[in-house]
Amino acid sequence: MKTSRFRAVVVTAVVAGLALVLLVVATAGDVYAPLGNADPGPLTTYGFAVVRFAADAAAAGCFGGLVFAAFVAPGRRGGALSADAYAASRFAAGCAACWLAAAVVAVPFSAAVAAGLPVARVLRPEVFLPTLSATEEPKAWLCVAVAAAVTTALAWPAMAWRTAVAAAVAAGVGLLPLVSVGHVSVGAGHDVATNVMFWHVPAASAWLGALVALLARLRRGPDALVLRRYHRLSLVCFVVTALSGAVAGFVLARPDGLISRYGLVLAIETAVLLAAGCCVAAWRRRRSGALLVVAELVLLALGTGGSAALSALVPPSFVNHPATVQETVLGYGLDAPLTLARLAGGWRPDLLFAPIALAAVTGYLLGLRRLRRRGDHWPPGRVVAWLAGWAIVVVVTSSGLGVYAPGTFSLHMVTHMALNMFAPVLLVLGGPVTLALRALPARGDVPGAREWIASLLHAPVTRFFAHPAVAAILFTGSFYALYFSDLFGEAMLYHWAHQLMKLHFLATGYLFAWVVVGADRTPRPLPHLVRLGMLFAVMPFHAFFGVILMSKQTLIASTYYHYLALPWAGDLLADQRLGGGIAWASGEIPMVVMVVALLVQWSRDDERKARRADRSGEADRDAYNAMLAELAARRN
Repeated sequence: MKTSRFRAVVVTAVVAGLALVLLVVATAGDVYAPLGNADPGPLTTYGFAVVRFAADAAAAGCFGGLVFAAFVAPGRRGGALSADAYAASRFAAGCAACWLAAAVVAVPFSAAVAAGLPVARVLRPEVFLPTLSATEEPKAWLCVAVAAAVTTALAWPAMAWRTAVAAAVAAGVGLLPLVSVGHVSVGAGHDVATNVMFWHVPAASAWLGALVALLARLRRGPDALVLRRYHRLSLVCFVVTALSGAVAGFVLARPDGLISRYGLVLAIETAVLLAAGCCVAAWRRRRSGALLVVAELVLLALGTGGSAALSALVPPSFVNHPATVQETVLGYGLDAPLTLARLAGGWRPDLLFAPIALAAVTGYLLGLRRLRRRGDHWPPGRVVAWLAGWAIVVVVTSSGLGVYAPGTFSLHMVTHMALNMFAPVLLVLGGPVTLALRALPARGDVPGAREWIASLLHAPVTRFFAHPAVAAILFTGSFYALYFSDLFGEAMLYHWAHQLMKLHFLATGYLFAWVVVGADRTPRPLPHLVRLGMLFAVMPFHAFFGVILMSKQTLIASTYYHYLALPWAGDLLADQRLGGGIAWASGEIPMVVMVVALLVQWSRDDERKARRADRSGEADRDAYNAMLAELAARRN
């Protein structure tokens, strides 16, 4: 594809997506009165729609371009970017700069829409600053701007693969703040809708941006490896985008709201997405076809326009199904009293953690199957530990325990301890990195998944977090910083912050357990005696934390629990003290497990060293006897 044609295709796609946005906004009518807001005027309404579309398109180009540079374009041995990867990284850096500019412009526009004032009036400092502090979306746009700035700084000079990955992570983080404050984060079912949109937005952005980067690459001729990797990426992105979009659309529209303008735009976006998926399938079979590529790009741009247009409309569920206080805070109601039957049978799948667990278990079992087909041995105990660890994660996030945990501090502490201590110990004993390095094939001149994992394992950032002092401080300090400040009360008011808290529990617990008893080798191997000392040094901090909670006379997160006002919760302070007892008692169990696991590893390591020494000694004796035999033969 020639450069002029490539630019024409990109411009056509952008114009098509923007035209859809403007058409929907022009025919939407008054979208402010149903929410009790004032109309900020046509300039602000249309201007914000255009800026939102520009930001979404630039974000997709940035994130997808970096994904293409890091994982689609062939790299070089030694961690340097190839010419194709460097070109994609520079394209992503340009998109990141545009994303930054659009996000900065979106801050006053979003503040104007939230305040119901023209954007020119909101630009006055005496109006802008109070509006910014009182509304959430302008703050989210500021977070996006910061992430875009960091991405630009990383991607523009990037010459190494790790830098491109770091830029992609920064861009991926920048995609999420708007999800946290958008329509999906409000009303009944917002927990489900927000979780799936955390998958939807990165997948859709990676698909669109990687396709543009691929078209730019195809100007220099086809490449079988690039096409094969892109097809895998696009297939995964299509499945994730389609499923997550369907779930979020159903939550926001509900069956009785599908026959509406919102439902029509949702249907158009769904049809566009399915058509793009058909283009991917057809292109994959034919291995060629410029028209299919162009059609896929135009369809994805229309889908981006449809998403921006949906953000300007009022979801029917807001009007037809007003949320209660509990649904506003949690996404669902908790009026039913807590019983053992509801804890065991009242499942509400957490669509953030459950897919992670499913992917982790599936990948592990696939790697295990590859090893067994080769005839290699893998300890069954590691398999059991890995499966049990993820089973704990799923149970405490998706079962009735996970549903009722936000209602009382004691149940929350059960989930905290499970995610921070019980599950991580089992997961690190599963040895997932070692399994991946053994199961994945080693590439020649073109690095693949095995080389990517090895590179990240020895990256400076990994070495920093794997430092025993850092791992121990994060593991123990998180308890005190979270619960003995206002962080816990603020985090529980927002679903995204609650999920981030769970991820933090799991990540810091895994990091500490990996350094101490992990089956995978760390970047900073420690003697067994030092690991044992780390365990004994950390134990008192958990005990003190539980004791402090049990003796505390003031209620933690009192505003949050009084908002919920659960009729069955009982004495909140007594429940908090129960949570302290749970933290004190249950914290010792995984510590004991880690001590036992460490002692077993220590013993096995000594046995291996002894056998190695014996083999070395036998070899020396055999060599000595052979020398004597040779000398005797010469004398004869």
